[in-house]
Amino acid sequence: MRIGDAAAAAGATPRALRLYEQRGLLPPPARSTSGQRRYDSTDVARVRVIRTLLSLGLTIEDLRAHAESFDLLVADPARRCANDSGGPVVRRRLAALDAEIARLTRLRAALAAAALRPATD
Repeated sequence: MRIGDAAAAAGATPRALRLYEQRGLLPPPARSTSGQRRYDSTDVARVRVIRTLLSLGLTIEDLRAHAESFDLLVADPARRCANDSGGPVVRRRLAALDAEIARLTRLRAALAAAALRPATD
């Protein structure tokens, strides 16, 4: 299938597929005789895995080092990353999210405190 069809089937955009290819998350696709990218159902499944992992808060850089493992998740979507080599990436991302939540909590408390202060003329 062509890039637009593959992107639509995966819930992505053609631009996203090109980005994933450029960043090493997708292998270079086969090309038609006219040079158009050609994708199959395995490629679409891989894009879905990538999108799921990104939606969980992982970054493209987090995923790059483990792109070769995506096929394992395509074959078994219930597979747990924490027991594999991806575990440190997940732990680092969780720590980063915890730090961001703590920062936002402090910011919210400061804003709430400032909003409750009486106005001065």
